Formats: sequence, structure tokens, C-alpha cells
Amino acid sequence: MKFLEIAKKDLKQEFRTKQMLNSMIIFSLLVMVIFSFAFGNESSIFIKDINKKVVDLLAPGMLWIAFTFAGMLGLSRSFAGEKEEGCLEGLKLCPVDRAEIYNGKVISNAVLMFIMEMTTVPIFVVLFNYDLKNIPGLVLVIFLGTLGFIFVGTLLSALTVNTRTREILLPVILFPVLIPVILSAVTATGTLLSKGDISEIWSELQILAIYDIIFFVVAQLVFEYTIED
Repeated sequence: MKFLEIAKKDLKQEFRTKQMLNSMIIFSLLVMVIFSFAFGNESSIFIKDINKKVVDLLAPGMLWIAFTFAGMLGLSRSFAGEKEEGCLEGLKLCPVDRAEIYNGKVISNAVLMFIMEMTTVPIFVVLFNYDLKNIPGLVLVIFLGTLGFIFVGTLLSALTVNTRTREILLPVILFPVLIPVILSAVTATGTLLSKGDISEIWSELQILAIYDIIFFVVAQLVFEYTIED
């Protein structure tokens, strides 16, 4: 259970300053407010002259844009902070499986992501005046989509930590890999927001679950090689 100690250390350090968490939340809320001004509908609290069907098509994408780009702020610092403070070498010298480091980082990154999402979704619902028809289904889609994002993002964050342009390189290599997750999550979210019927998104849920399992297993196998100098 060493990975829990690593996650606890990261979360304790983050909650002491809240630097990254505040940045993620503020970024996601800014995205929601800006899109609300730009694509508000007749029931929006801001703009009332754009067809609601257009907003219904755009809203799921807006939500996941906020999630992924805000989450990227956290992922980019996941290993960079350890590298800059000289702690990464200490982690690598710990007498534990290297996968424990990955699992600990996954947990800490996931906690920050879920906190940001729990803050963003209510604001999204209020700004676009949505009546959530299937909250458990939406939670499941966000949960699976976020896990896929975290599993891949944490692995690639470790892979790019030794490069000088890691803040630029990480999004470049991460987003193409995330295409199945983003497409499935956006489609499923749109269906749930408009119809609320979880039976219509089984295929998307299966894609998200399979993606999560595959990349989690792959990360366990290859992580020790990604953080080698």
C-alpha cells in the first residue's frame, strides 16, 4: 500500500497551498462562463437569442474541454514538481515497485480532477439551465472518462518529465491518444443531457471501460521504463 503514502504526500502538499487546485477550478469556471456568454440559449441566464438545439450540441464538448484542459494543468505538474525539487530521484530509490509511484500519482491526480469536476458541473447546470435527468449515469460517464484521462496523462507526464519543453510536449502527445475517450465521453454526456436514458450509451460506456482497463494494465507494465533517465 505504499502508493497510498505517495498519494497522501502529494495531496497534503497540494492542500497546503492549493496552488494547482485553485488554478484548475478557476480555469474550468472561466471556460464555462465564457461559453455561456458566447453560446447562451433562450433559457440561459446570460444570452437569450441562440437556438437551444445548437447549445445542446455544443454543451457536452464545452464541459469536456473544461475538464481536459483544466486537468492538463495538474498533469503537467504531476512529476515536474518532483523533478524540480529533486524528489523524483528519491522516489525512484525507494525499495518499492515503480508501479507504486504511478498508482500514487494516479490517485492524487484523480482526487484533484474529481474536486474540480464537482465544482464545475453545478456551475455548468446553472449557467445553461439543464435539468439533469440521469445524475448517476452522468457521474458514471464522468468517472470513466476521467480515469482514462488520468491513466494515460499520468503515464505520459512521467515520460515527458525529463524534456525541456514538457509543458508543450505533453498536450501534443496526450490528446491524440485520448481521442477514443473524448469522443465517447462527449457523445455519452450529450445523450444523457438530452434524453437521460443510460441504455442508449452502453457502447460508449464499454469503450470507456475497456480503454481504462487496457491503459491501466499497460501503465503497470511500462511505467518503470518511462521514468528512467
